[in-house]
This record gives sequence, structure tokens and C-alpha cells, in this order.
Amino acid sequence: MYATKSLCHQMKVLTGHGCFGRYLCRVLGREPTTECHHCDVGAEDTAEHTRAECPAWSKERAALSAVVGLDLSLSALIRAMVDSEEKWIAVSSFCNSIMLQKEAAEREREQDPNSLLIRRGRRGRRRRAYLANLPP
Repeated sequence: MYATKSLCHQMKVLTGHGCFGRYLCRVLGREPTTECHHCDVGAEDTAEHTRAECPAWSKERAALSAVVGLDLSLSALIRAMVDSEEKWIAVSSFCNSIMLQKEAAEREREQDPNSLLIRRGRRGRRRRAYLANLPP
């Protein structure tokens, strides 16, 4: 299970489809703004911002840079991952550590009654199928 979750976190960081303000606001419509919740810079929260700029992740970024180098662009990380197992593990650890923290923070915001996070239930065919199988 850990390997699957870790791979999922890698994909989120590499694709930008995860707990990033830009994705949650523009694609899912679950956040009122694209602003990063983890830094005071007011920057747009994207996968690139998280990987290379956000001061909240400087410790994790330093550990990653020590193994793969200073270039943390998407193409450089992918090259590093296929270069060696050591670099693959470093990227995986970086992604896993950050995404676990970002997901925990999102869950806290969801539970906060004063949060501006927009809660949406599941829609569509899967939701209807689930509701149809509930006992009366």
C-alpha cells in the first residue's frame, strides 16, 4: 500500500493534480482562490511553486537538492528519476512528505466551519449507483 500511495503522491506533484490551490480552485472549484496556504508570500499554489519556491518546504527541498541537484523543474526531476534508484527514492520521499502534509492541511480546512473551502459531494453515475444501493 505504501508504494501505491507514494506513487500517487509522485504523480500529483508531477502533474499538478492534487492539493494545489490552482487545481482546487480552477479545476475542481473547491477553493475560492489559487493562493498558497503554506506560505505568506501570497503566491499561486501550483506544483511548480511547491517543488521549487514555497518556503514552507525548504527543508524537504534541501534534502532533495542534495541528491538530484538544484534544478527542480519537472523535466529535471523526471531525468533524475530515471537516472538512478537513489534519485528515484529521493524524489519519491520528497513528493510523499509534502503531499501528506498538504493533504492533512486540506482535511483540516474541510473540517473548519469558518473555512472558505467549498465542499462538494460526489456527483454523476458513481454517486447515483452508490445511493441506489443504500438500504431504504
